[in-house]
Amino acid sequence: MVIRRETEAEFPQIYDLVKVAFQTAKVSNGKEQDFVNQLRSGGNYIPELALVAEENGQLVGHIMLTKAHVVDGETKFETLLLAPISVALEYRNRGIGSALIKESFRLAKARGYTSVLLVGDPAYYHRYGFRTAAGFGIKPTHPIPDENVMACELVPNALRGVSGTTDCF
Repeated sequence: MVIRRETEAEFPQIYDLVKVAFQTAKVSNGKEQDFVNQLRSGGNYIPELALVAEENGQLVGHIMLTKAHVVDGETKFETLLLAPISVALEYRNRGIGSALIKESFRLAKARGYTSVLLVGDPAYYHRYGFRTAAGFGIKPTHPIPDENVMACELVPNALRGVSGTTDCF
């Protein structure tokens, strides 16, 4: 398996991969593939942190980290949003999602980013160091259950003293 940066030529294939992957996901709103396109077209897209997993010439996984912010009055803290991560059904439970997360975190840290936010299943994401964002004092502006809004420090204590709201979801 190879993990590498996505290419623009692959965007339609990635769109289909994300759509199909989320048809069998525990939690989905059915619009994750459109969210990928929305994130790419926004000013927070970081091409170096949009990765694919490829096996035998076939795309089997995808992850994106984009810029996000936690705002508290005049204070604006830059962080990253992990959204979404997708693995083709027939390739799940083979470590592809883990490899994508670990590589994206490695690259993000190398670029100076210190934390990541996401909405997801705590049972899955706790193993990567994610904890409830509310525990850090971070809340979404949209009504999402606290247990599903999570944060991870790529650098120890990166979120110490950070609090506020985020509208990245």
